[in-house]
Amino acid sequence: MLPLLLPIGSLLVGIALLLLGTGLLNTVLALRGTQEGFSDITLGLIGSGYFLGFFLGTYVAPPVIRRLGHVRAFAFFAAAAASFMLLHALIVNAAFWIVLRVAMGISLVGLYTVIESWLNGQAPPERRGQIFAVYMAVNLGALALAQQLLHIAPPSEFTLFAVAAIFVCLAMMPVTATRQAPPQLPHTPRLQVRQLWAAAPVACAGALLSGLAMGAFWGMSAVYGGRIGLDDSGIALFMTFAILGGAALQWPIGRFSDSTDRRLALGWVAAAAAGAGVLMALLGLAGKAVLVGAFLFGGAAFSIYPIVVAHLVDHLSHEDILSGSAGLLLLHGVGAAIGPTLAGLLMGWLGPAALPVYFTCMLTPLAAYALMQARRTTDVIVEEPAHCMPMVRTSPTALEMMTPAEEPNAAPRGAAT
Repeated sequence: MLPLLLPIGSLLVGIALLLLGTGLLNTVLALRGTQEGFSDITLGLIGSGYFLGFFLGTYVAPPVIRRLGHVRAFAFFAAAAASFMLLHALIVNAAFWIVLRVAMGISLVGLYTVIESWLNGQAPPERRGQIFAVYMAVNLGALALAQQLLHIAPPSEFTLFAVAAIFVCLAMMPVTATRQAPPQLPHTPRLQVRQLWAAAPVACAGALLSGLAMGAFWGMSAVYGGRIGLDDSGIALFMTFAILGGAALQWPIGRFSDSTDRRLALGWVAAAAAGAGVLMALLGLAGKAVLVGAFLFGGAAFSIYPIVVAHLVDHLSHEDILSGSAGLLLLHGVGAAIGPTLAGLLMGWLGPAALPVYFTCMLTPLAAYALMQARRTTDVIVEEPAHCMPMVRTSPTALEMMTPAEEPNAAPRGAAT
C-alpha cells in the first residue's frame, strides 16, 4: 500500500489541509451567524447557498481547469476560496454571506476536481478502489478533526476565519509543488433523470431524499447544537461524533448491502437513520446525551448515499456507469441545495427539535419506498454486482475511481430492483 500512496501523498496532504479549513468554516459560520442574531431561515439560506454553488461549480469549474491547467487552476480557486473566507469576517451581512457561500461552493468544486482528476490519473486501474477508499478516509478524518479547531478561539473573533483561510493557503503548497504530470480532465456526461429513474427508481429517490437530509445536516446541525444549549465545545463534539459515526459504520453497512438485496439494505439503513433522528430529538432535551443520537444518525445517514450509488451501478451497463453516477450526484445536489433552507424554515416555526424531526420526515419515505420496491419487484443486475464503498458527496471526477477497470461479465444476483 505504501508504494501506492507515496506518489499521491502530496495530493492527499493537500485535500486534508483544504478540508481542515472548509470544515472549520462551515461550523464557524453557523455559530457566528447565531451570535449575530440571524434567524434560522436566514442561516438555512446561507447553508443552501454553499450547495447551490457546489451544484453550479460542476459546470463552471471544468472549463476553467482545462484553460488554466491543473496547477494554475488549483492556485486560482484556492486564492479565491481563502479570500472569500476572510470576507465573511470583514463584512458580516446575511445577504453578502449567501453570495459568498455560492462563490465558495464553486471554488471548492474546482479544488476537488483538480485533486480528484489528478488522483485518477495516478491510480493504476486495478488499484482505483483502494485509492478511493484512502481518499474518503482522509476526507472524513479531516472533517472530524476540523471541528476540534473550534477550541482555538471564539467564533466572534477574526481568528477562526483566518485559521480556515491559512489551511486553504497551505493546501496550495503540496499540490502546486508536486512533480506528478497533470492528467487530461475528462468530459463527464450525465444521463437524464428519466433514464436514471427507468434504470433504478430507488436510487433516484435515495439520492434526492438523502440530499435533502444531508444538506440540512451540514448546513444546520451546528445551529441546532447551539439552539439546544450546547456551548462551542459541545457543538464541536456533536459534529465530530456525527462524522465519526459515519466513518465507523459505513464499512460494515456497505458489506451488509453487498450481501443482500440492495434495496432492503437501503430501506433498513434509512429507517435506522430516521429512528436516530427521533432519538436525537429526544436526547436533545438531555444536554450532551444528544451525542449518542448524533453518532447513530451519522453512522446510518452517511451510509445512504454510498448504497444508492452502488444500487445504481448494479443497474447500468459498464459504459453508462460514470454518466449515471454523475446524474445521481446532480439529484443529490439539488436536494442538498434545498435542504438547509427548508430545515431552517421549520426550525424557525417549530424550534430546534424540528431539525432531527426533519431528518426523520425525509428518510422515512425513502425507507418505505425502498422496502416496498424490494417486496414488489425482483432485482436484475445488469452486469457484475457493485461493491458499496464509503464516500462523502464530492465532485463527478471522483466517480471515475469507482468504475471497474475492465469490462465486467454479466452476473445476476439474487432478489433485489
